[in-house]
Amino acid sequence: MIATSDDPRIQLAHDLLGAVEIAPDPLLPPRVVRVVADDGQHFVAKQHAEPDRYARELHAYRTWGTHLTGHAPKLVGCDGATRTLLLTALAGDWADTAAPGSPEEELAHHEAGHVLGKLHQATATPQGGAVGAALAKRLQSWIDRAAHVGLIDTAERNLLKHHVAILGNSLMDSAICHLDYQPRNWLIGDAFGICDFEHMRRDARVRDFARLEFRRWQAAPHLRTAFLDGYGRPLTDTERRLLESFGAIEATTALVKGHKENDLALSAHGRTVLSRLT
Repeated sequence: MIATSDDPRIQLAHDLLGAVEIAPDPLLPPRVVRVVADDGQHFVAKQHAEPDRYARELHAYRTWGTHLTGHAPKLVGCDGATRTLLLTALAGDWADTAAPGSPEEELAHHEAGHVLGKLHQATATPQGGAVGAALAKRLQSWIDRAAHVGLIDTAERNLLKHHVAILGNSLMDSAICHLDYQPRNWLIGDAFGICDFEHMRRDARVRDFARLEFRRWQAAPHLRTAFLDGYGRPLTDTERRLLESFGAIEATTALVKGHKENDLALSAHGRTVLSRLT
């Protein structure tokens, strides 16, 4: 249908592209819309509710998108007043629609590892203590929030605080990380694509594996193997131990956000991850 809405996303697309039509895409989140220009090219327009996420995603496309040429959308334009971005649309199918156990799923993880490895290699810095200290502080704040609303008992709180100490005393290398790196943000086509850069920032390099580890790989270890083969190196023993501490962050944030948003599936995921920690 032809877009005649005063929606800021459509307005930005119209201002930059001219006449556009909306292309319904039920797999996109509500704040993202796909549009088609007169020449048939597809674009996506995304509006942020939070100014910091808008600023972070805009910075990511401007600064780090060059390391992902051919694998990420390109920034076409933006409107800071409405916190809206216009991006080129990636071709392909969403990776989370691949059948579990299929060759397509395994190939997606291999390609995802290869592309993430390129980003990490281009932006890596040597080991240091600053990242671990920051993550320890972040985890402690989530523990406090979980305890405040009664989501964890004393034993669980002590277990999580043990991981605070591990993170705070660990040296770890850093890189620019996606931090929501999972199949819902990957596209499988002629080229492997990734999107959704609103969380992207410098962080512990191995932390970019955490959501895959605790949401996919533990139930399907062959996907971990495929990913790391594409990434170009296995995890060391130290990195495997750190990944468990990153699981403490995954568990606690899922519990708090699941409680706040009344998301039973997310709360259950947090409880499952917490039960696996040692």
